[in-house]
Amino acid sequence: MKQLENCQILDGTMLKIIAMISMVFDHAGDIFFPGVLWPRMIGRLAMPLFSFCIAEGYIHTHDRKQYLLRIGLFALISEIPFDLAFNGKIDFSHQNIMLTYFLAVVTLMIYDRIIGYEPHPDIGRIIAGLLTVLAMAVIAIVVRADYTCFAVIAVFLFYVLRTKRPLIRCTVGVTFLALSRTMSYYCTTGFSLIPLLLYNGKKGRNLKWLYYGFYPGHLLLLYLLKRILYS
Repeated sequence: MKQLENCQILDGTMLKIIAMISMVFDHAGDIFFPGVLWPRMIGRLAMPLFSFCIAEGYIHTHDRKQYLLRIGLFALISEIPFDLAFNGKIDFSHQNIMLTYFLAVVTLMIYDRIIGYEPHPDIGRIIAGLLTVLAMAVIAIVVRADYTCFAVIAVFLFYVLRTKRPLIRCTVGVTFLALSRTMSYYCTTGFSLIPLLLYNGKKGRNLKWLYYGFYPGHLLLLYLLKRILYS
């Protein structure tokens, strides 16, 4: 474990930058090269990294309600760019990942309210908390949010295992995502474990608005580029 600590050189900013680069490859591949697998394979690092960062953000934020509101606001802002990038029109048949993360944070807030931050909650509270996670996962499926129940549960796993060793915490979360999505290009999901294990627990530079704005911004840019190239 001491050797692992010596290798932990990535802070939260670096994790998010890796996730954003991975996401660009994924979305550009989906939009411009739908039959090519390698951009989508690179893109598989994004979901575990972003889910981990959402859990970390919830743990360390000074105001969880404001944190939730910011995610909700950018879920609304991102929906039109998301629809345009992937469907070429406004279409609410499939919602963007920020909505999924909004539901994930709601899940954590309700779970904490039920469990009550007790070190050893009774079995009734534990069952009620887990049923809440299941209910919110179902809601994510019903509203057709991106990554549906998988992202909600992944964020929960990264959160609830926060006191465990990094190897256990990260392996469980990444393994869940790797095993729950079995399409061919999802085989590289497990590689996200490498940057997660190199995370040193530090926040890094405060580029909060860049992180939030990047998602709708890059989707809008990809849509405009597609219009230019295929018009």
